[in-house]
Amino acid sequence: MAQIQFFRGIDEEVVPDVRLTRSRSGTNGTATFYFDKPKAIEPTRTDEILGMYLVDEEGELVTRKVNGKFINGQAVALEAILAIKSTEEWDRFMRFMERYAESHGLGFTKA
Repeated sequence: MAQIQFFRGIDEEVVPDVRLTRSRSGTNGTATFYFDKPKAIEPTRTDEILGMYLVDEEGELVTRKVNGKFINGQAVALEAILAIKSTEEWDRFMRFMERYAESHGLGFTKA
């Protein structure tokens, strides 16, 4: 089962909006995750978010580029950017996303 975590061992329940970009050569790209009102930023949480972890049976993909979005001083969303630097990393990321989509009943829309 594929899961996204902001704190190791605690699965994020909110399903993100994910936008992908890829270079023409296919050697690099980015995946931008946007979480609207995720559990990780609930007021009762006091832990610091150190990254986003994409966990599945192959292991994990990690990014430290996680930013909060605030309105009137209140955290309302998280945005995380995963840099993909090779075709192997791209293939690995896509395998994760296929597993995540399958386990959460999601689909893929090509722009």
